[in-house]
Amino acid sequence: MELLTYLMSGAVAGLMAVLLGIGGGLVIVPALAMLFVHQGFNSDTVMHYAVGTSLATIVPTSISSLLAHQRRGSVHWPVVRLMAPEIMLGALASAWLAKQMSSAMLALVFGVFVLLVAGQLLLGARPAPHRQLPGAVGLGVTGGVIGLVSGLLGIGGGTLTVPFLLWNRVDIRLAVGTAATLGLPIALAGTVGFVISGLHAAAQPGYNSGFVYWPAAAAMVLASVPAAPLGARLAHYLRREKLQRLFALLLVIIGMKMILGTWV
Repeated sequence: MELLTYLMSGAVAGLMAVLLGIGGGLVIVPALAMLFVHQGFNSDTVMHYAVGTSLATIVPTSISSLLAHQRRGSVHWPVVRLMAPEIMLGALASAWLAKQMSSAMLALVFGVFVLLVAGQLLLGARPAPHRQLPGAVGLGVTGGVIGLVSGLLGIGGGTLTVPFLLWNRVDIRLAVGTAATLGLPIALAGTVGFVISGLHAAAQPGYNSGFVYWPAAAAMVLASVPAAPLGARLAHYLRREKLQRLFALLLVIIGMKMILGTWV
């Protein structure tokens, strides 16, 4: 039953990432948290395993996405080069920060973020361009913040990076491709950080490296990779706006249950 749920969650994450342009981590983290509770994981580290494992699933999917966007010429490489080092530092720091937090606190932070994303989806808000891209220092600082927040939440960063780039007058095609590319350093550094920070965690479940539970990561990747092209085809037939509202309502439920402590 756990394997089937891992596969289903991975497939849904792959579909939503393509259909709605959001990070699969918004689906994967709460699904993993719920499953890990059911499997009897240590209640003090349930969210840590959910976030660390989610980051591990993003590594192969972000590589695939990076290559696809590169073939289409939709990656702003100067931005990637300036943001990636600080993004990796931020993602590494997120693992240390997460270790200082309880599982309940991580769930609260995740729940608040999910509600903010749900509000953005319901309103259909998109930041209007206001300024040009900042210099190297500004991009570096922004990258550090995006890496820290994304690593702490177990997401690839597109939810934060795309609005930032749009606000700075980057074309939507380049913004999406660049954000997808920057998801790789977030996922790599975040995964390494959560592996290291969880090496000496109590009551480890087995088949894990630190806070990364490999059976769940492998099953979700196995399902999400073929689901992504299906999502691309469905995008031509489904009403994106209606699906977006329905998904936003699901996020509201998840966010509220995370905040109230009834999800994990």
